[in-house]
Amino acid sequence: MKQLLQNLKTGALETLEVPCREPGRGEVLIQTRATLISAGTERMLLEFGKANWLQKARLQPDKVRQLLDKVRTDGLQPAIQSVQTKLDQPIPLGYSNVGIVLESDFYKLGTRVVSNGPHAEVVCVPKNLTAVVPDGLKNDEAALAIFGAIALEGIRLLAPTLGETIAVTGLGLIGLMGVQLLKAHGCSVLAIDLDASKVDLASRFGAEPVYLSQGEDPVEVALRITRERGVDGALVTAATQSDEPVHQAAQMCRKRGRIVLTGVTGLRLSRDDFYKKELSFQVSCSYGPGRYDPAYEQLGQDYPPAYVRWTAQRNFEAVLQLMAEGRLQTAPLITHRFPFSSVQQAYALFERNESYLGILLEYLNRGEEELIQRSVSIIYPKRTGGVNNSGVAGKNQIAVIGAGSYATKVLLPALHKAKAPVGIIASSGGVSAQHAARKFGIPTATTETESLFKIPSIEAILVATRHDSHANYVCEALRADKHVFVEKPLALQLAELDEIERLYATHPKTVMVGFNRRFAPHSQMMRRLISRTHGPKCVVITVNAGAASNDHWTQNAEVGGGRLIGEGCHFLDLARFLVGRPIVDAHWHTTAKDTATLHIEFDDTSQASVHYFANGNRSYPKERMQIFVDGKILELDNWRLLRGYGWKGFKRLKLWRQDKGNAACLESWLAAINSDGPSPIPFDEIMDVARWTLRAVQN
Repeated sequence: MKQLLQNLKTGALETLEVPCREPGRGEVLIQTRATLISAGTERMLLEFGKANWLQKARLQPDKVRQLLDKVRTDGLQPAIQSVQTKLDQPIPLGYSNVGIVLESDFYKLGTRVVSNGPHAEVVCVPKNLTAVVPDGLKNDEAALAIFGAIALEGIRLLAPTLGETIAVTGLGLIGLMGVQLLKAHGCSVLAIDLDASKVDLASRFGAEPVYLSQGEDPVEVALRITRERGVDGALVTAATQSDEPVHQAAQMCRKRGRIVLTGVTGLRLSRDDFYKKELSFQVSCSYGPGRYDPAYEQLGQDYPPAYVRWTAQRNFEAVLQLMAEGRLQTAPLITHRFPFSSVQQAYALFERNESYLGILLEYLNRGEEELIQRSVSIIYPKRTGGVNNSGVAGKNQIAVIGAGSYATKVLLPALHKAKAPVGIIASSGGVSAQHAARKFGIPTATTETESLFKIPSIEAILVATRHDSHANYVCEALRADKHVFVEKPLALQLAELDEIERLYATHPKTVMVGFNRRFAPHSQMMRRLISRTHGPKCVVITVNAGAASNDHWTQNAEVGGGRLIGEGCHFLDLARFLVGRPIVDAHWHTTAKDTATLHIEFDDTSQASVHYFANGNRSYPKERMQIFVDGKILELDNWRLLRGYGWKGFKRLKLWRQDKGNAACLESWLAAINSDGPSPIPFDEIMDVARWTLRAVQN
């Protein structure tokens, strides 16, 4: 299927063949009939992409501060690489889609639905972000439902009552639909915009027009039509970097008026504006309750109507019903139509001095078999950061499962540098796999993960997915007699480790976990120095982990296992490697969420403490370590500088940039599978670390 993607680094648009996603639990696969371009949001994204580095920095000052902190702690080159990787990710555009259900557990096939799906021939969306289109409603009308839901949610937060006067600033699609919805509430509406044609249209919908282009003052008009009281509320739907729309809304409002922002504006608020009138201000979140809630979107858990009457989905349904009843006019809002094959012409409207409003993309009714291709061959661009590996053939190929941030930033570049024969890459969404394949010269991108284990030419599997899938993929690889490299952790349950151990006994392939830190130059040096000592070792590792949002997938116990498992295993393995002895006990002492100390005891009376703290400051180095043994000390500062105290012949090892051993870790695995040799990390050590990682959390 074809999908529109934007390069965030350059702003360039491409329509690419992307493998079709397989719907998961609670998802709907939809063949698109029409989508609508969001002139406000999408134009801002294009302008950001086309901006130079300095302009991008000015638009995102918070990101600049984070970058400077990373430069101070990690060095300039890793910080720049991190930014480039982020900007290199393709961005799907669009969020207003109408189409026909192709696959679903709860909709009848062929049902017409709206969704927040992007500009693509086929989309896969959560069921709670879809709604059935009433019979008789045209596709182009239904395509406006998502915009209507955004306007409706803003109005619900504004809570207008019959007879009130509400100002609407910004008469794009959301603003003009907001005007009609407010009129349906029995309100008088003040419509404000620079574009006279949009103000004219709002006037046709019954609003009092304010022509900014003709020098009219909204505050004066507001006072005049409200008998000097001011408007009761303001709905700001403008898309601008200026603070003026919110400031102007405050000036228009009566005392104790309400302002709701559904658009994107500057937010340097004047305290004086709000203080004297005791104004309330709220930012509306998209389509309504449930948006961005993983339980609502990903797990399909609805909110009970008795407690949350209007969710995102129910807002969709309300808008569609108003359209079907003729109470919400949509035909005047569509000014341009383009076939999806001419999407570049549609976006060219942003560059021309031409009035536009609703820009509709219409899709050909291609056959289902042609659309639902879950594996695609990659056409390489003339300029690519990777090398075309389309000649990869025969056995000894590697398949990569997962194309997320860590895979594209660390693992795939290391494989590429080592000239590893990667023949196929898989991801659940398809877009990330397609992008990674083009960038690193991989011949095939797919969403059919399970099929990889059945391909005879695939000798090894690299797994870089979410943590809850790791153990299953390792077991599948062993059953298929394939070598496997899995990003940490190996498993989230002790029973999963038992199954891996059982399969390994009958299928002794190379099993490797991505414990890269033990392969770092500093770790190798510390191990060599420590191996010459005789007394017990005392290892202290301090991790300035930083806070992570509660809704991040790693914080979900079932999916990510929590950070003490997902990241803590790295440092337990590092201590195990440095001491070089089996673990006899490990347990966490928790102070607060993600703030704990792991105490580890070894069979030779050595011990280690891992201080994993999320309550520190970003400007402080992320990782530090000290080792005390036989009257000597080693001190490592953030994987750049290792100092020795009391060591004969060693004082320091300094690197110009961080090296946490990622490349060396993968290279050692590649060497092992090429020679059919043992894992670079002995299997018993892998299991020792994996079991104590899980036991330490349970203790």
